[in-house]
Amino acid sequence: MQFTHEHREIQKTLKRFIDEQINPHVDEWEAAEIFPAHEVFKQMGQLGLLGLTKPEAYGGMGLDYSYSLAMAETLGHIHCGGVPMAIGVQTDMCTPALARFGSDELRAQFLAPAIAGDMVGCIGVSEPGAGSDVAGIKTVARKDGDDYVISGQKMWITNSLQADWMCMLVNTSDGPAHKNKSLVMVPLRENGKTVKGFEVGQKIKKIGMNSSDTGLLFFDEVRVPQRYRIGQEGAGFIYQMQQFQEERLWCAASTLQSLNNCIQWTIDYAHERKLFSATLADQQWVQFKLAELKTEVEALRALTYQACEHYVAGEDVTEWATMAKLKAGRLNRQVPDTCLQFWGGMGFTWDNQVSRMYRDGRLASIGGGADEVMLGILTKLMGIAKRPTR
Repeated sequence: MQFTHEHREIQKTLKRFIDEQINPHVDEWEAAEIFPAHEVFKQMGQLGLLGLTKPEAYGGMGLDYSYSLAMAETLGHIHCGGVPMAIGVQTDMCTPALARFGSDELRAQFLAPAIAGDMVGCIGVSEPGAGSDVAGIKTVARKDGDDYVISGQKMWITNSLQADWMCMLVNTSDGPAHKNKSLVMVPLRENGKTVKGFEVGQKIKKIGMNSSDTGLLFFDEVRVPQRYRIGQEGAGFIYQMQQFQEERLWCAASTLQSLNNCIQWTIDYAHERKLFSATLADQQWVQFKLAELKTEVEALRALTYQACEHYVAGEDVTEWATMAKLKAGRLNRQVPDTCLQFWGGMGFTWDNQVSRMYRDGRLASIGGGADEVMLGILTKLMGIAKRPTR
């Protein structure tokens, strides 16, 4: 896959926005443990950056997924992990199913404002007892007339302290765990107030991704119309698995630039740091390790680009996307850890950029499906392990 002139122009626009409107504020947002999502998203919406792959009828640009990948890669220039993740939730995690299977009414009410940056969205899958085990969610939507009445909890929800709506995976009937779930659009806030029955139980304090707000949420008889369901009832698990393909490709692509930045910062520092009458960069061990890390990142790039090429061609890329997500998670641990070691005591300080990557990058092996889940998916696709029935 090769980026075209159009890809590069979008990347230039986004890079300029990052340099002028995001990076100057990152330290402040990290300290506050939240960033102004509505303000940032509105600016991005005005630049056309929140709907690159979404239908033109709802304000998007109607481009293929390679443009989303190009955007995700460019987000790696942001000097933290929390803000890029929040943007990725908006563009590639809570809106793909809505754009693909939502009714015209839902897309006009929720997708168009999300593309414009007038609304902030979040994705509601994980729960206190069901993270990577998506089929194990317990939140229920019972039918009452023309409405769903939703009760349960959602946890680890990015953007949730600011989100206007949630694309929620919820049990809408009894039956097999893979066939009783639906995706439902659930308003969380209207006119600045939370909807009846919805409560933020706790803002979760994390070891990294500090500028991204993450919440534990309670739903107590929250009423939404059944017409807010995305697509067919009972097809939510399938829709979410398809949505995961884009989420996992986004995760892999979004790490490429930041990992290369981490390596380059370390190279620059290694040339300056004096060690045993030479510089750190003169040590062959350091040279070899940084060369190995660069090779690993470029291997991830090749895998991610190839997966994207197959996805744009309309193929199921579950295997490719899973491999890319797994590799990205591993490298987000390995690269900052190795680089931090070369920074020595400076790497162990809070404000060091590499130490921030060390903290932020750890999530990549957990969020969106833990490494072990990725391995489980791959073993089933490879025919090594049996597929469980539920």
